[in-house]
Amino acid sequence: MKRTAVSELLFWKNKKDRKPLIVRGARQVGKTWLMKSFAESEYENYVYINFENKPYLQLFLQDFNIERILTAIYAETGIRPIPGKTLIILDEIQEDPKALTSLKYFYENAPEYHIVAAGSFLGIALHQGTSFPVGKVDFLDLYPLSFFEFLSALGESEFLKFLQEKEWDLVKTFKSKYIDWLKLYYYIGGMPEVVSKFIENQDFEEVRKIQNHILETYENDFSKHAPPEVVPRIRMVWNAIPAQLARENKKFIYGSLKSGARAKDFEMAIEWLLDCGLIHKINRVEKPGMPLKAYEDFSAFKLFLNDVGLMSAMAGLDIKVIVNSESGFSEFKGALTEQFVLQQLVFAGNFYIYYWSAEKSDGEIDFLVQYKNKIIPIEVKAAENLQAKSLRAFVQKYDQKQAVRTSLSDYREEDWLTNVPLYAIGSLGKIVE
Repeated sequence: MKRTAVSELLFWKNKKDRKPLIVRGARQVGKTWLMKSFAESEYENYVYINFENKPYLQLFLQDFNIERILTAIYAETGIRPIPGKTLIILDEIQEDPKALTSLKYFYENAPEYHIVAAGSFLGIALHQGTSFPVGKVDFLDLYPLSFFEFLSALGESEFLKFLQEKEWDLVKTFKSKYIDWLKLYYYIGGMPEVVSKFIENQDFEEVRKIQNHILETYENDFSKHAPPEVVPRIRMVWNAIPAQLARENKKFIYGSLKSGARAKDFEMAIEWLLDCGLIHKINRVEKPGMPLKAYEDFSAFKLFLNDVGLMSAMAGLDIKVIVNSESGFSEFKGALTEQFVLQQLVFAGNFYIYYWSAEKSDGEIDFLVQYKNKIIPIEVKAAENLQAKSLRAFVQKYDQKQAVRTSLSDYREEDWLTNVPLYAIGSLGKIVE
């Protein structure tokens, strides 16, 4: 399974001013596989230390003398790290605050050693007062497979190339295939184990079993890692997200969780889910000014899950419901589609993502993104509906130079907007340039 993050790892490996690298991401997104696979292909050997295994916690208890730590690693693993030839992998590093702090000393006193660390609950550890080596580490954020990575995993590299190289005539020719793969992705999503098992046996029931197991693992983590008094609220927020996104106004409403609920009652629960990488929070902006962050409204936001497949699993959608577009889930299809688009934008990593809504009317722009020196409103359509009243009104009001509608319709450029097929939204950066 190819991950585009490998190219980022290669860039990191060859940097002259390389720092220890921290791979951030939720459980089950493939951090461990990525680090080990990269080590096997790019190094002579590697040392793997998982700090959820308690004996390894002794390695960093004494002090931060690098020679002593390396000797202890050799004693524990039987592998003596060699600069440039051995990759040192420190998994679930948030379990040992001193191991996290040691990255600073590796950078300052032994930068010749290649170290990559990972953590599923790193953000939580930092909020609990863990000392962090600020400015002494690099970061790589890992997410579930994007739709483009999904196509690659299915062995459809040639069709992927058509999308990446904007071969719109060929994309139009094979439109039905792209739509079928898109619907498949809505059901399967991008969790590596799920994708791998589907490729292996094409069993949709097993896909759901694995997804439900991942969801159970996440819920178990709530009880295991979160403060007991916050756990019920975390569950309430987590389980409410699909229903909140299915509403016409997708702004997150506290009152739908509990009568009379206020922001302060659930802020910690939302932050906990964000720290775990399980959700994405997209804030409203008041107007499309540059930079968008200057116009951010922190009181209004939308919440999304980390994976569209997990959302369809939480909603209990059968594969036949998703494949058959006439089967009566039109409202939730919009939620799935918006989740899909958000997931691809986040994966791209080069968009600042918000949404816009009018204060005293129903007008809303699903996503308002900042890309380099451009601000681009994006309207998301689940089917081939080409009406874009809110988008047109927004463009006229704010004199926008560029707008995007993404739908199942073919690629086309009009005088005031570009229609981008949903299955090509991963190429948005290239398109708007």
